[in-house]
Amino acid sequence: MPPGERLLQKVSSTRTFARVAPHVIPALDRAVHRLTHGKVLLSARMLPGVILTATGARSGLPRRTPLACLPEDGGSWLLVGSNFGRPEHPAWTGNLLKHPDAEVSWRGRDIPVRARLLAGAERERAWRAVLAFWPPYAVYQARVEREIRLFRLERR
Repeated sequence: MPPGERLLQKVSSTRTFARVAPHVIPALDRAVHRLTHGKVLLSARMLPGVILTATGARSGLPRRTPLACLPEDGGSWLLVGSNFGRPEHPAWTGNLLKHPDAEVSWRGRDIPVRARLLAGAERERAWRAVLAFWPPYAVYQARVEREIRLFRLERR
């Protein structure tokens, strides 16, 4: 593992990062993504990422959220509702629970997807893959009482 990645994992596991990152990273990602016409996602320089467009659970309006993802063989993605180890589930997870049909912007392409909340053995397998991909998720899970939601997005 490159030293820079190790440092990034250590910093992203801190409570300070959990307080600050949700306010800074998504805003920067959305701005750069818009300015580059969907070609650049800043956080994807550290981890693969998508822009998720889901229907708001209460508003019914489209909600765009930049998210780290774990691309899977076969063209699906895993999304982790870690909320940087904060106590509440991130809003985008509630949106997907109510409206599973969504869209992701992946490498400059908009792709219709259907989200599925993972449970049981399927979730356990996916969780192990996610932890191998980005170990700080284990720190986030240890910090909260809720089970972190894990979704698989499959192309429609």
